[in-house]
Amino acid sequence: MSPSVLEALKLTTAMKCAPHEGCSLLLRVQASLILHDSLRGLEACSMNLDTQETQCQNVRVSRASRRRQVGRQLQVHFDCFEVSVAQSLYVTLRTVPHFCGVQLDQQYHVEDCRDEDVGRNVPVCFVEKFSYWVDRSRKVILVQVPEAPGAPDYYVRLCLKWFTCEDVGAPVRVTVNRMSRTVSLPYSQELPCLCLEGWSATPDAVRMQACPFEDETEALWDAIRYHPGDQALSWEPACPVSGHVSLCWRPGPGALCHTLEHSGRPAHGRVQYPLVDAQPQLCLKFSTSRGFRVRCPFQERRFQAWKMTVQPAASQGHLRVTFFSPSAAHFQVHLCHQRKSWAPACRPVLGATALPSASGDFMADPAVAFVNIPRDEACVPNTCIQGWRTDVLFSAPQQLCDLQCTATQGTAD
Repeated sequence: MSPSVLEALKLTTAMKCAPHEGCSLLLRVQASLILHDSLRGLEACSMNLDTQETQCQNVRVSRASRRRQVGRQLQVHFDCFEVSVAQSLYVTLRTVPHFCGVQLDQQYHVEDCRDEDVGRNVPVCFVEKFSYWVDRSRKVILVQVPEAPGAPDYYVRLCLKWFTCEDVGAPVRVTVNRMSRTVSLPYSQELPCLCLEGWSATPDAVRMQACPFEDETEALWDAIRYHPGDQALSWEPACPVSGHVSLCWRPGPGALCHTLEHSGRPAHGRVQYPLVDAQPQLCLKFSTSRGFRVRCPFQERRFQAWKMTVQPAASQGHLRVTFFSPSAAHFQVHLCHQRKSWAPACRPVLGATALPSASGDFMADPAVAFVNIPRDEACVPNTCIQGWRTDVLFSAPQQLCDLQCTATQGTAD
């Protein structure tokens, strides 16, 4: 039998409505064919692509009809298939008996609640249009599930929207006979990916989502942790982020934060930096499509940073740069010449000479290293002395500029 016997397969959505109960959805299947003397009927099957559940219907062609109408075009209408809102279906049309290669296939998507007629007449869509409001003082989201005649029970939950929406606590079931249709859902942080999800307690129910804080990203940049044991600094966002993160050095309050070399990372998930110097001037800079954010986690007082001072040295014509640290550390001094544009031209002078602690207690005797540098080099206008820690992978310098060398004394912190 030629495949051209089956000419067309037409699929449409219909509604069956009852007074006071709303409407249900049906799939209407219509086929066009050229009648063949070997053809005894047609079979149409509808498969739900989500559950693989299949429904089939047959239409028989009588022997008398075959004799009278062989070679003529026929229009065949099947009984309607029951379907649900937003279902994805795969419909096949075959002959009875089945002949190899004689088949039509079509994928079909049932309208969802955004369709005007479906949204206005199908009860499940009445319930799905929940409303909500946020009580920030109590950190709860109040969800109102509207009543609808004949509507099933309903679920609401909070979830974090990644590739799928991941549960934040158990879903709450709103039963038909529940006195109050308002549900209170507590949350801990106002995150852009924290969403409400609601759906009917029926198979293949459409899930409606709303994300109350989708424009509020500030909490993402605060997810920074420092691990003193291995001196590791990490950041792990609670929501998907697209952009870059880097370490940067901020010379002073309100100053630009200058990116440290080799610290750029894609901000797609957890980012970790090993051996980081816990300096107040060392910060994390986040670059996204919404702009830049800078966080400086070591500005809290619980982090004890090293300090640098510059004073006249015992040997004439030199300045002594001394480093004070609450723990053992290695340092280097750079001399920098300031320019109108960043960055200053810097060159290393010398590594600092370690000073043994007289008491063995860094808190009682915190001076750990020093460098003597020529006064005539350090006292040139527009010159800065930078101190760097060299026993870590990522460090921010401390800097003293334009020293008053007639009575030289300075401290950087």
